[in-house]
Amino acid sequence: MAAGGAANGTDQDVFCHNGSCIITIIYDQTTNGNHLTVGTPGGANNKGNTAAVATAETITINGKKVYSIFTRPGQGYFHDGSRSGIPTGTDAEGIYMVASGTHVNNGCCFDYGNGESNRLDNGASHMDAIYFGTACSGCPGGSGPYVQADLENGLFSGGSTRWNPDQKAFKDRFVTAMEKNDGRTRFTLKGGNAQMGQLTTLYNGGLPSGYTPMHKEGGIILGTGGDDSSWSEGTFYEGAMLRGFPSDQTEDSVQQNIVAAGYGR
Repeated sequence: MAAGGAANGTDQDVFCHNGSCIITIIYDQTTNGNHLTVGTPGGANNKGNTAAVATAETITINGKKVYSIFTRPGQGYFHDGSRSGIPTGTDAEGIYMVASGTHVNNGCCFDYGNGESNRLDNGASHMDAIYFGTACSGCPGGSGPYVQADLENGLFSGGSTRWNPDQKAFKDRFVTAMEKNDGRTRFTLKGGNAQMGQLTTLYNGGLPSGYTPMHKEGGIILGTGGDDSSWSEGTFYEGAMLRGFPSDQTEDSVQQNIVAAGYGR
């Protein structure tokens, strides 16, 4: 409806009236042109993805009706951003997204972030993405969803394959998830309630063994793994990827801005 504001839900209702609406493009709001389109076939799924239904879930932003990107298994988006500003190799990177803590499963992998540019599993350290769901290694039974890092060939709750006891489940209706990775030695995971409060630091330390340095490829993934593993489901409300290692103060400001947006209010 205005720059930096909510989408125009009324216009969408008019456009989709008595019809079947799907989301074919998710537009990059920077000048880099990293627009996401329906995912192409990958190593784990040679059929590719289908588009999310545009009217699957309605929410409010400060009282204004809008729609989410509500994905089911097999639905996902991709863009090769390796030549258009997305971090590659050992570049530092920061990522955040707002997702749903009530629409999750344990399938691989509801990711948002940096994946392989060729949609294949190219080995450890070729991904740097946020995973949000209930899949985990060694976590408490029946718990989750958790904010973890998908660094390829493993979801990491902390700096190793062992479960990180500082992790916590985020079952809130709206969840802020953050990950940052300096590309060489360390990464950080944070999470919080997108409607109120501050972020919780879940991990801040060294990269796992075999993941130093990183070999990021610059493919942007949403709703799938880097090789198009697409058995997950989840909801995406907003997010961003940036070059560099954001400060804690910057991340706190982002969380304050998300809370001020008024999800569900």
